[in-house]
Amino acid sequence: MRRQVLPTLALLALLGAALAPATGEAALPAAVDDRPLPSLAPMLQQATPAVVNIATLSRVQVQENPLLQDPFFRRFFDLPARPRERQTTSAGSGVIVDADKGYVLTNQHVVGEADEITVTLRDGRTLSAKLVGSDPEADVAVIQIPAENLTALPLADSDRLQVGDFVVAVGNPFGLGQTVTSGIVSALGRSGLGIEGYEDFIQTDASINPGNSGGALLNLRGELVGINTAIIGPSGGNVGIGFAIPSNMAREIMRQLVEHGEVQRGLLGVGVQDLTPELARAFELKGHRGGAVVANVVPGLPADQAGLKVGDVIIAVNDRPVKNGADLRNNVGLLRVGDKVELTILRDGKRRSIKARVAPPEFAQLNGEKIHPRLAGAVLAESSEDRDQGVLIQEVAGGSPAYVAGLRRGDLIVMLNRKRVRNLKELSAAADPSAALLMNLQRGNSGFFVLLQ
Repeated sequence: MRRQVLPTLALLALLGAALAPATGEAALPAAVDDRPLPSLAPMLQQATPAVVNIATLSRVQVQENPLLQDPFFRRFFDLPARPRERQTTSAGSGVIVDADKGYVLTNQHVVGEADEITVTLRDGRTLSAKLVGSDPEADVAVIQIPAENLTALPLADSDRLQVGDFVVAVGNPFGLGQTVTSGIVSALGRSGLGIEGYEDFIQTDASINPGNSGGALLNLRGELVGINTAIIGPSGGNVGIGFAIPSNMAREIMRQLVEHGEVQRGLLGVGVQDLTPELARAFELKGHRGGAVVANVVPGLPADQAGLKVGDVIIAVNDRPVKNGADLRNNVGLLRVGDKVELTILRDGKRRSIKARVAPPEFAQLNGEKIHPRLAGAVLAESSEDRDQGVLIQEVAGGSPAYVAGLRRGDLIVMLNRKRVRNLKELSAAADPSAALLMNLQRGNSGFFVLLQ
């Protein structure tokens, strides 16, 4: 404890001496006792030109009464012509990560639905950008701007971050222009928040406000350790709880987006749960705190073919430790279809190695209105990875009946009208299009009922 406190006390003493009232000229000294005042300015002068402002323009079709769309009806009643679309604008931030090719990392929710994307650099230049690709599951997108005299940020190894490390957030909150805030890493590997499909967030108390989305989280060397993406606070304001996507995750997703325009995620075909202390004792695994317990294995898929069994505990993927079930899902989700994967497992207390090859996902999708009118606007999906778990709400259109009813992307339907549903067939069988729907949803780590009538 003393080793952590003394440098802070010394820094406070130094700043106190610098800010003490001076006689004569009331100018602050550039140094105290021949030592320069501590400042982040030199690092920021190098890093901030790589953080950009992103403005988007989207065109949304306006839904009219069908009669108003009839030209004869409009002429008969002498109704003026009205635009059938409206324009919406939004702002966010981005980070230049490749100066030679003009690649900019940002959040998918900043640019994913945009028809026009405009990037403003730190030096005032305004450039048109094109969308290279986006990944809604991890909320990462790559856009490209003309590569002319750009400054890029180096990406750090986010796996080396530790709780307590100092970090700096740079973005464009509230449209004020580029703004810098500082703090520390409050926690690592945050998941189960229900913010994104793939979650492995860095939590920080550096202020992240609206408009900071897609901006940079830096270490004190000016390296990118994360992409700012979300906040938790009343009315969307910052209360010292912000989340960033780790640079390692963003780097891998960017590689796939640049190569393929999308993330080609595969699957192993297992259902897992966290290795809790209770389960560790039940499996007689002394000293093992992290891991994912295999709860079910889908026949015929890679995990089954490789010999994985129910009750195995996965503790590493390609030599990277697995902390829990969400961590396993993130690790596998960053692998491409066809990649070889080595799983380190514990079986009967003994360590083993199992090799498998990631298979393409087997998705079945259905538009919600085909099941029930109140589900209009929702895209429902099932996958082999989540077999027997429920039906996933893959997308929800804003303003649709499903959205108004409270359904959100990432929700899992586990019961309908008090009947357990595991797939789209069971969901369809349990739904009566002429009656209300009583739906039991799982969102993150919480579950609740929603009545659609």
